[in-house]
Amino acid sequence: MNLIIDVGNTRVKAAVFELNTIKEVFVFSKTEIVFELKKIIKNFSISSSIVSSVSNISEKTLKEITDLLNPIFLNSDIKIPFINKYETPKTLGVDRIALAAAATGKYPQKNVLIIDAGTCITFDFINNKNEYLGGAISLGITMRYKALHDYTAKLPLLGLSEVSSFIGTNTNTSIHSGVVNGVINEIEGVINQYQKKYGDLTIVLTGGDTYFLAKQLKSGIFAHPNFVLEGLHTVLTYNLTND
Repeated sequence: MNLIIDVGNTRVKAAVFELNTIKEVFVFSKTEIVFELKKIIKNFSISSSIVSSVSNISEKTLKEITDLLNPIFLNSDIKIPFINKYETPKTLGVDRIALAAAATGKYPQKNVLIIDAGTCITFDFINNKNEYLGGAISLGITMRYKALHDYTAKLPLLGLSEVSSFIGTNTNTSIHSGVVNGVINEIEGVINQYQKKYGDLTIVLTGGDTYFLAKQLKSGIFAHPNFVLEGLHTVLTYNLTND
């Protein structure tokens, strides 16, 4: 079995894969990573592992993880199952590398737009020639709510809410309309740009806000909340078989 570890800014998502199937997913605090990994190792027979981190991990924690698992660490120099045509490949985030790898594995020889709706909203495109071309980075939903509160004197800090009308009739519903409808129209607009240029397009939606957005978007999409984990597993198996 393989262990996939995705370290975010505050929490960690880990998954145990048997062949290409997720057996179990774990979510825990970044501060508990070593303790939780020891529990997983105790309950599953792990043969290989990979770690991806978008935030800093202390040297002490890195050594403990290495001693536990001797994992592959995802970085810009690792072997990947696609052609990276990003102009600055060393600046491409490890999460976006994983998403492109997942698209390659799940939708080979297709034009794929991956929308990751999390802290940020990222758009990543890989074409039917297996070339990663790039995409876009935008503000996530929570970040938009927070910005309206932090950079104004009187607007309240609100949480995610469905919008029944695009016309806000008070301050709170106006904020919800601006944030939620803004995100939905932004995503639909980006999708339309890619569809006009590339025609046959497979659209994947992933990230923490997957289900909230999936039911509101008009475009036909595939919702894959664990797409990053699947991509990390694709990168791991690619490296194990191409040594």
